Amino acid sequence: MKLEEKLEDNGSLVGTSQPYLAETHQANGKPRANGKAESYVKPEANGKNNVLSKSLNTYTWQEIQRHNREADQWLVINRKVYNVTKWAEKHPGGHRVLNHYAGEDATDAFTAMHLDQDIVKRYLKPLLVGELAPGEPSLERNKDPQLVEDFQKLRRTLESMNMFNANLGFFFLHLAQILVLEVLAWLILCHFGSGWTVTILVSFLLTVSQAQSAFLQHDIGHLSLFKKSKWNHLMHKFVMCHLKGLSARWWNHRHFQHHVKPNIYPKDPDIDVGPLFLLGDMQPIKYGKKKIKYIDYEKQHLYFYMVALPLLMPVYFNLQSMQVMYLRKYWWDIAWVSSFYIRHFITFGPFYGIFGTVLLIYLVKFLESPWIAYVTQMSHIPMKMSREENRDWLSTQVLATCNIEQSFFNDWFTGHLNFQIEHHLFPTMPRHNYHKVAPLVKSLCAKHGLQYVNKPMLKAFGDIVRALKKSAALWMDAYYE
Repeated sequence: MKLEEKLEDNGSLVGTSQPYLAETHQANGKPRANGKAESYVKPEANGKNNVLSKSLNTYTWQEIQRHNREADQWLVINRKVYNVTKWAEKHPGGHRVLNHYAGEDATDAFTAMHLDQDIVKRYLKPLLVGELAPGEPSLERNKDPQLVEDFQKLRRTLESMNMFNANLGFFFLHLAQILVLEVLAWLILCHFGSGWTVTILVSFLLTVSQAQSAFLQHDIGHLSLFKKSKWNHLMHKFVMCHLKGLSARWWNHRHFQHHVKPNIYPKDPDIDVGPLFLLGDMQPIKYGKKKIKYIDYEKQHLYFYMVALPLLMPVYFNLQSMQVMYLRKYWWDIAWVSSFYIRHFITFGPFYGIFGTVLLIYLVKFLESPWIAYVTQMSHIPMKMSREENRDWLSTQVLATCNIEQSFFNDWFTGHLNFQIEHHLFPTMPRHNYHKVAPLVKSLCAKHGLQYVNKPMLKAFGDIVRALKKSAALWMDAYYE
């Protein structure tokens, strides 16, 4: 079956085969052996050549869904079918993100995660293998087309309201806050020396600076600051690598997986934390039935206080960042992260020496860790976790996230991640606009029967422990049955 697509072009494709068309069909409907399609030209009266058409293969959803393996990845964007198998290793967001959507419609995920659609679409052209057959719906049949249409209409409305335009003054003040805290810590040391009382005060100032740097790098990593991606990437290197001492590429590849498939096991790396913790309903039962007991999971809520809170930043994230940079040879990140340590040795070395400066760095990471752990986990651990259910973008994000009540302090303390639902739906949106779009998102959820969860911060903290206890009880029931 063929679908003729009108093209307007300059004729540069004339006489060439299109390598990005995986296979074409002859008149009898059978695929050609060479897997190539041809475009042809018709001379016009004015002497100019115009490409009339090129053949696009058409596919059913049943055919597309067969291409859902790492070695064979197809996905659908705006009814076009793309083979991203070879491109996956080059993908700036990491190869696993594409694999997570293999065999599925990825239209809303593609729109949500990319800043400049026109530039990105240039990379899609060579990957085109066909189009959905005319009789096929634009979505998999298990998805609600009205819900998806309403969400896409909401996004267009927000774009027309300029909700994706950043207030550079807001982010400048945020960066200024970070730099002022670091300078203030140094000035206090210069004036008062490095006694214990001063060291405690300096550690507190640097902890606040580091936590706020984490939130700022999160904004920039999602391309929500500048209109041009390259400026976001450069600024992200400065904040994540130079100010925080962690790899920007490591964070992007990890964090984007979480965004496209939140709380989906095992696609979301943030919930794949066994064997130390068992999260949700499914993983504890699996471990229990297989009689797996690496630790006493009945007490995992206590391990959360003793292990996860203090060690997330100085041990888990720090070591993983270093490992990934070294193994994957992220030389630019290594250079930027080295500047973080060099800066600290120059700034604090005269007061504490090399060994003392290293201790100060990791003391600050240790103090920062509970702050970041609570903020990042309170919106996800208590929410629904499951294996892949191939839901639409809106449902996927809303079921896996919850919001925290707004206040000036909550906004500052969480880096506006108290609006986790809005952030997950619109990752490239500047965070100072979340509160403006929240009522519209809440209304859309109500229309389609999706629960929009918004809770006090202290309750959210407690829900982490309650969720861990619930998972532990499921493990115990399965283990001892």
